[in-house]
Amino acid sequence: MAPQEEKPHLPGPSLWPVGFAVGIACVLVGLVVSWPVAAVGAAIALIFGFLWIREVTSDVRGEPSDELEPVDEPPPELSAAGGDDDYPTTYSRNKFLELSTLGLGGVITGLVAVPILGYAILPAFVDQKLDPIDLGPLDNFPEGKWVISTYLANPPQGEVSRRTAFIRYNGEFEQGVPSFTLISNRCVHLGCPVQASGPHSEQVKKIETDVGEVSLTDVTPAAFSCPCHGGAYDLEGNRTAGPPVRALDRYYFSIKNDRLFLGEAYAVAKVKGEGKDARIKAYTHAGPGQHVDGPEAWLYPIVPSQVST
Repeated sequence: MAPQEEKPHLPGPSLWPVGFAVGIACVLVGLVVSWPVAAVGAAIALIFGFLWIREVTSDVRGEPSDELEPVDEPPPELSAAGGDDDYPTTYSRNKFLELSTLGLGGVITGLVAVPILGYAILPAFVDQKLDPIDLGPLDNFPEGKWVISTYLANPPQGEVSRRTAFIRYNGEFEQGVPSFTLISNRCVHLGCPVQASGPHSEQVKKIETDVGEVSLTDVTPAAFSCPCHGGAYDLEGNRTAGPPVRALDRYYFSIKNDRLFLGEAYAVAKVKGEGKDARIKAYTHAGPGQHVDGPEAWLYPIVPSQVST
């Protein structure tokens, strides 16, 4: 009988890499859909990743293995001198090359993947809030009158960051507490510029501030409308016709040294009441076409850098 060729014993298939890949996929999906999904994915990835590493390094850590490998006998001089414990641990060349390849591959993957992931994902987690915009003295905003203000939201970016807001001073909400209505001109359908439907003053007041030039124009609007797709809003920004899905966005404001400062924008589903008596629920600033209330709001991705209010 011819001697049978001895075949090397290969390790059995492992499910740990599959579980680790599923966890990473859940993390990436969760970053877009929901934080709980990302948390569950991270937990799965950590557990399966730990089990995978534990399995791969079992030989290095000296755990017993089902595979029987020949063990070189220590030289007689070492055995006589100190016994088996003094014999240095050795590894085969194949094992050394395997570990070296895995380590080098991990380093290369990190050098390539980390910058890409940082560029693609990190901006969503970075604070992207802008500094308050100085719109000038309060005297430029008479009570009950609308003023169109144009300004640079990010002066270092230049004219590409120019924005427009419709501003009305509503008088005092409480004793010594002023009330302002500050509405964004970005249509919540597709982001087109909304216009004030009414006569505009021919005089444009220019004010120099720390963020550059601010333009103020008096206007007497009957409503606000979008010339692109027929979106229409009332004077509180509520949708009255057309494809918009919610009311116009609004801005927070602050007053320092009798000057009006424009703050961050926030989303509004619907405004109840008018002027200083208006009741508004502020939502996280959302993109055009995005619902902020009701079941539809759950169908849109989360932006980690934006803080809910």
